[in-house]
Amino acid sequence: MGMTDPIADMLTRIRNANKARFKNVTVHMSRMNTNIAKVLKSTGYIHSYDVVKNEAGHSMLKITLKYPDSKRTVITGIARVSKPGRRVYVPADQIPQALNGFGVSILSTSRGVMTDQEAREQNVGGEVLCKVW
Repeated sequence: MGMTDPIADMLTRIRNANKARFKNVTVHMSRMNTNIAKVLKSTGYIHSYDVVKNEAGHSMLKITLKYPDSKRTVITGIARVSKPGRRVYVPADQIPQALNGFGVSILSTSRGVMTDQEAREQNVGGEVLCKVW
């Protein structure tokens, strides 16, 4: 049986691994998950990501989390905005900020997956996937 929301599964795995202070977390491989991981790496929320095979031979995304020291985490919160039951689309002039600009909103636009700042610069709207702070 397939997963209903693979993006929410990825965000939950990252949230749980971050709370347990794991160094790495593996999530299911998809093009959308890879694009979200690419945005998280470019904004500095994760250290790196790689494509690995699990014991069954399926492709998985191995995400290396980032910690500045032993007490703090880089990702303090991560939340899914648009869900399969309620999609959230915004025009370019109404793109929300996460934590008043201290976080980042990740959007799926016609020009690819990008941050809220990049979408404002390119003047494109789209589906708000998640917020990270």
